[in-house]
Amino acid sequence: MAQATTVAAWPSAEWWRGFGSAQLNDLISQAQKANDDIASAIARVRQADAQVQIAGGPLLPAVGVSFDGNRQRAKPSVTAAPGTKPITYNQFAAQASASYQLDFWGKNQAVFNSARYAARASRYDHATVELTVMTSVATTYFQALELHDRLDVAQRDLATAQTILKDLTFEETVGTANALDVAQQATTVSVINASIPPLRQQLRQSLDALAVLVGKMPQDLEAPSGTLGDLAEPEVGPGLPSELLARRPDVGAAEAQLMAANANIQAARAAFFPSIDLTASGGFVSTALSGLVAPQNRVFSLAGTVAQDIFQGGALVGGYRLNKARYDELLSDYHKSVISAFSNVEDALVATQQTAEQYRRQQDAVAKARRAYEITEIQLHAGTVNVLAVLNTQSTLFSAEDALVQVRFAHLQALVQLFNALGGGWQQSAAQS
Repeated sequence: MAQATTVAAWPSAEWWRGFGSAQLNDLISQAQKANDDIASAIARVRQADAQVQIAGGPLLPAVGVSFDGNRQRAKPSVTAAPGTKPITYNQFAAQASASYQLDFWGKNQAVFNSARYAARASRYDHATVELTVMTSVATTYFQALELHDRLDVAQRDLATAQTILKDLTFEETVGTANALDVAQQATTVSVINASIPPLRQQLRQSLDALAVLVGKMPQDLEAPSGTLGDLAEPEVGPGLPSELLARRPDVGAAEAQLMAANANIQAARAAFFPSIDLTASGGFVSTALSGLVAPQNRVFSLAGTVAQDIFQGGALVGGYRLNKARYDELLSDYHKSVISAFSNVEDALVATQQTAEQYRRQQDAVAKARRAYEITEIQLHAGTVNVLAVLNTQSTLFSAEDALVQVRFAHLQALVQLFNALGGGWQQSAAQS
């Protein structure tokens, strides 16, 4: 266990590399490129950016250009001379128009600001999803190694139990052991053997879950190799710095959503005031293409309108109250996210410290259980103890070794959760870009 320094150390942008596993590094890289949840979050960021562009439209004038042309044929009047032919002529019209809504009350700007804050929140959400996926990959990878190690423990213990059973069977034939001793050891062999299939099933399920996280079919995932004992333990500094509020993407998302809701309140308030629209159009009209742009054929108009909804059945008041209530809801969510952030870190720190201590104590328990088993095995062959003593120490050793693997996994899992609680390697500037 690495010794903690007196200065709080933030996780690096690639915090998972601290575990010293090339396999884990590769799995994280695959997940960043192919995980479906991350891809969906990126798509939601693009959607939010498009909404910003849409919301910014009313802040700029709307310009349109039209061009019309038609061909008409006029019959001669009743007073025209006999033999007068119908007159055929072309009529063309070109017109440009522009409209602009004066944002006296800030409604359009408020809607635009709300969209901007929502887009910022989507970036924080993307960072949260990415961090969650990376911690899930690390935890699932460690779980696969744990189950692999537990299988090794069970298979080693099974081989040892089978060896003892073979020796007892031989001793029974020469009269130095009895049938009861053989039956008891045979039971132990069967119990250990029965514990192996569930571990294999759990290992397969962990590998399947890992395949989903990295965006692969289960059969395409290469099974992890190595053991939990091969992994390093990243150094983690103590303390709960106030900068945590600026590092956790979930806190940033809650804050951005709160600002978006505040902007919606401003927009709802501005809806009570009249909207002032200015429109202008200009162009040319001609009955012949050659004279289309002649000065005498130019047309121009300018108009201004003031629109105010007098009665909407309480819709404006209802909309304002709805946005105000939504803001109050998000304010409570933001407060909860802040206190939850500190609570998560505190819980993760306690788990990291206690599992480290538990692992040290479990190592001592395994050493003592192994020593006891070795002594009883020697005494059994010397004839000073019966097989029951061996069975007891063997069972104790197997349980202690299996528990040691599980505690090791719990400690590594606590480290991953601590990095997650600290915000991982997320940087606020990246989410605001």
